[in-house]
Amino acid sequence: MSRARGFALALGSVGLVSVAQLGMRWSMTRLPLPHEWLNAQIDLAALGVVFLAICAYALSMLCWLVALKHLPLGRAYSLLSISYALVYLLAAGLPVFNEHFSLSKTLGVAFVILGVLVINSRRTCSTSPRNAP
Repeated sequence: MSRARGFALALGSVGLVSVAQLGMRWSMTRLPLPHEWLNAQIDLAALGVVFLAICAYALSMLCWLVALKHLPLGRAYSLLSISYALVYLLAAGLPVFNEHFSLSKTLGVAFVILGVLVINSRRTCSTSPRNAP
């Protein structure tokens, strides 16, 4: 059960960091550059999304720290790569981000996912001295 909990927490971290990245991207397209803040009107909704994205980053880090208690670092770290694929697919798939699919990016994402699957497909020995408390 501990391994399943570790995977769930790691994937929760991936989901939260992906949402945070997309929120930051959305917000930054609606906010002025920092040197223009004194003279420009600030979109409060975009500023709110920045705050929520920072909170999502913090919660993602908390999930990640607890996941590391239940998973070997090599496996857990590979799961973080899923966020690259998730952000790319959502950014290109949702019209609000005005991103486009490309063959090379899609192939790269497919290789990342394949790598994560290969790394996490083999079983780990739970009695290994490295995994002992």
